[in-house]
Amino acid sequence: MTRPVVRLGTRGSRLALIQAEMVRSRLVARSPELRVEVVPIRTRGDRLQDKPLSVYGGKGFFIKEIEDALLDGRVDLAVHSLKDLPTDLPPGLVLGGVLAREEPRDALATADGAGLEALVEGDAVATSSSRRRAQLLAMRPDLSVVDVRGNVDTRLAKLDEGRFRALVVAAVGLVRMGLEDRVSGLLDPEVMLPASCQGTIGMEVRSDDGRMLRLVQAIGDARTMACSRAERAVLHAVGGGCQLPLGCLAEIDGTDVRTRATGGRIRALIAAPDGSRVIRREGTAAVDRLEELASDLAAELLGAGGREILEEIGYRDGS
Repeated sequence: MTRPVVRLGTRGSRLALIQAEMVRSRLVARSPELRVEVVPIRTRGDRLQDKPLSVYGGKGFFIKEIEDALLDGRVDLAVHSLKDLPTDLPPGLVLGGVLAREEPRDALATADGAGLEALVEGDAVATSSSRRRAQLLAMRPDLSVVDVRGNVDTRLAKLDEGRFRALVVAAVGLVRMGLEDRVSGLLDPEVMLPASCQGTIGMEVRSDDGRMLRLVQAIGDARTMACSRAERAVLHAVGGGCQLPLGCLAEIDGTDVRTRATGGRIRALIAAPDGSRVIRREGTAAVDRLEELASDLAAELLGAGGREILEEIGYRDGS
């Protein structure tokens, strides 16, 4: 008997392929009859490496070509770093499930292993993220924050070449690639709030593909999905672009995500790119009200000056 095939679409970077393998192995472990093929797809974000991400802007910079392949049937499942996936999906596609979240924090990497406290005035710190830039400058206005593009290996190579003193990246990427020794320090969310859904792998499927929906839900994590929905609700309420200078982290206490008494906490911020203004809000709610809380916090952020920050940087619904 021919084994059923699942074609899994992903970006082609080393980290993306590692994440795709995480999904592939879980699918096969849960359903041994499957044959899961990984299909690397080159995206616009992979091709355009010459300018900062903020210059290109827009939604779906790292996922559009993968979604196109999903829609036209070339792949059956798309695997993304969920922080890259816009909140408004194309008609016919849904976020079917997420793997259990791993480390959500950002990491500082230095060539000599020195931490943030060892950086001195004028030291160059590299990042591709407007969110990280804003929070770094709010915390350490004496630093010089510079743009860097490329995959994790490329960024680390530039660090080792001495192009900048330090690098800030998502810690989970280093961990998944077996590069834990490159983490010079983890940045506490109180000073560096992560991106919405950072550390989470999302699985996107066609909405009419009941078989794939069942497969990804079977390997998904309900607690992480509840947090992801809340964080994506904040992002959606303020525009939904992955280059928005917005940080957001939802966390759930207790042992059962489906228990109404189990509580959750959301922290969110909008920051001016130069770090001169950082607007923070947080709140707690029962798990079944986290998305409602998320919308309320987003409205508070916008009303407290976040809207003016977005207008100043020319941000319009993901542009």
